[in-house]
Amino acid sequence: MSSLSGLNRSLVILASLFVVLAGVKLASDIIVPFILAAFIAIICNPLLRFFARFHIPKGLSIVLIICLISAVGMSLAGLVGQSLTDFSKQLPDYREQLQDKFIWLVDMAAQYNILIDKNQLISLFDPGKMIDMATNMLTGFGGVMANLFLIILTVVFMLFEAPMLSKKVHLALDDPEMKMLQVDRFLESINSYLAIKTMVSLGTGFCAGLLLWILDVDYFVLWAVLAFLLNYIPNIGSIIAAIPAVLLALLTVGPLASGIVAIGYITINTVMGNIIEPRFMGRGLGLSTLVVFLSLIFWGWLLGTVGMLLSVPLTMIVKIALEATEEGQWLATMLGNGEVKVQ
Repeated sequence: MSSLSGLNRSLVILASLFVVLAGVKLASDIIVPFILAAFIAIICNPLLRFFARFHIPKGLSIVLIICLISAVGMSLAGLVGQSLTDFSKQLPDYREQLQDKFIWLVDMAAQYNILIDKNQLISLFDPGKMIDMATNMLTGFGGVMANLFLIILTVVFMLFEAPMLSKKVHLALDDPEMKMLQVDRFLESINSYLAIKTMVSLGTGFCAGLLLWILDVDYFVLWAVLAFLLNYIPNIGSIIAAIPAVLLALLTVGPLASGIVAIGYITINTVMGNIIEPRFMGRGLGLSTLVVFLSLIFWGWLLGTVGMLLSVPLTMIVKIALEATEEGQWLATMLGNGEVKVQ
């Protein structure tokens, strides 16, 4: 590469990147469960450290963690799966009711001399498609979780390897004396980001589910899980998560409850995203809104539904890796939101 000119070197890098992405796209059925297992292992690593403080053997700690993951996962899978099945059966009726509500709003606007073509507007803006998009994301994620045994098995081996990961990375980078502190910062930043983001997402999902349960909105567990998953996608994710809950509250409870749900979601995401999360994480890990949107499209195209749900964490890993190298800091700045990093 050193003998190539700048243009040729860029072309070789782009060609290599294209080949790698094409390979990832073709092997997504294998790579996606592995990526999901890696994220679960990273999230569980602080819990492994917690058990280590009480001198609990590593093998026993991993068994306890896997039992906890399995119990929670199977319980949620049962609840969400049944809710998703029931909701899918009623979805045609909900779509019809939504169109009736939509037509009623158009007729009300016509009384104030605001003339809108009903058929054209419904064809361009079908509220039922918004619910379809949210449920399709849950269905796609559930399809990946069908490989639960493979994912859990991979998590077990990753947790056993976790304490040696830092040393292996140093050796791979020809740094056996552990002098490259940016490697440790990189690994620690990923662990910290995913752990904090997961706790904030759990809080968001719990608060959203509690609000919907109090208002007696149907399938509140389903929408709570959706709020938890989509909270990994800032700004856009909270909007997608709120739409089906707001529309369903409008149909099953009434306009007042629908308005309360909308205000509740805005309040929850404002508090979690702008107060709690920055307090523990710092604003330096933020991405620009444009990068969030583009990463959603890119990772969704590359890895499917799981890629969309993990688009921001995956982009954050790329950004943290770029920040750890002098050559990549300018690109990390371009991916960021322009705020000064808080140490």
